[in-house]
Amino acid sequence: MPPVDTAVIVVAGIALFAAFVNGALGYGFSSLTVPMALVFYTNRILNPAIVLIEVVTNFYVLFINLSGVAAVWRRVLPIVLGLLPGIGIGALILTSVQPGWIKLVTYSIILPLILLQAAGWRRPIRSSWLVGLPFGTTLGVLYSVTTISGPPLAILFNNQGLVKTEFRAGLALVRVAESSVTAIVYYQLGLFTAESGQLLWVFFPCIAIGVPLGSYAISRLDAETFRRICMSFDAWVVGFGFSRVLIEVNLLGSPWAYAVLILTLLIDGCLLYIFFKRRSASNRSQQTLVAPIGPG
Repeated sequence: MPPVDTAVIVVAGIALFAAFVNGALGYGFSSLTVPMALVFYTNRILNPAIVLIEVVTNFYVLFINLSGVAAVWRRVLPIVLGLLPGIGIGALILTSVQPGWIKLVTYSIILPLILLQAAGWRRPIRSSWLVGLPFGTTLGVLYSVTTISGPPLAILFNNQGLVKTEFRAGLALVRVAESSVTAIVYYQLGLFTAESGQLLWVFFPCIAIGVPLGSYAISRLDAETFRRICMSFDAWVVGFGFSRVLIEVNLLGSPWAYAVLILTLLIDGCLLYIFFKRRSASNRSQQTLVAPIGPG
C-alpha cells in the first residue's frame, strides 16, 4: 500500500471532481471515486464513508429537484421496494467475501455498464412492477457491495424518456432510499470503523465545494457533452482498476493484465469519436436549418 499521504491526496482530488460531476448530473460521486479509491482501500473501509457522504448528497440533489418528484414517484416505487432485500444480501456478501474478489466483481459489473452508456444504448423500458422489483433487488445488492448504482439507474431512466428534471428527481429518490437503508444496515453489522471515519474528513470538504459548483456549472455547459466526457474518464479509471485487481488476485501478471486497460481505451476512443462526429453533424444540420435565405 502506498504512503497514506499519497492515497489521501489522490483520493481527495478524485472525490472533488466526482462531487462536481454529481452536482451537475445528479449522480457520479461513487462511480467515479470508488474505482480509483479501491487501489488504496478495501470496500469494507471505503463503502461506509461513501454511503454516509451519499446520504447527505442525495438529499441535497432531491431537494433541488423537488419539482420533478410528482411525475416520477410512481415509476420508482417498485425499484425502492425491491432495494430492501437486495441491500441486506449485498451487505452480508461484503462482510464474508475476500476484498480482492469483491473489487474484481465491482469492476466487472461497472465497466460494461459504463461502455453501454457511452455507446448511447437505448431500448424502451417501462418501469412496471414486473421490471422494477427485480431491478431494485439487483441494484440493492450492487449498491451495498460496491456503493455504485448510477450507471444502471441512468441506463434505465434514459430508456424511459424522462426529461431532465424528472430524470434527476427519479435518480435522487432511489439514491436517497438506497443510501439511507444501506447506512442503517452497515451500522447494524458494525461496518463503521475509525478508518472509514478518517475518510469522511477527506470527502466532506470535497462534497461541500464540488456539488454546488457542479449544480451552478451545468446550466452553462452542454450537458450531453459534459456527461459523455465524464463517462470516458470513468471508463479509463475503471479499466485501470480492473487491470490492477487482476494482478492482486493473481489471475494475470503484469504487463498482461493491462490489456484490459488498453482494450477499454480503444473501445471508448472509438465510441468517443462516433459521439463527437454525430454531434458535429447535428450542429451543422441545425445551422443549415436556421441559416437566412438569400435573395432569390
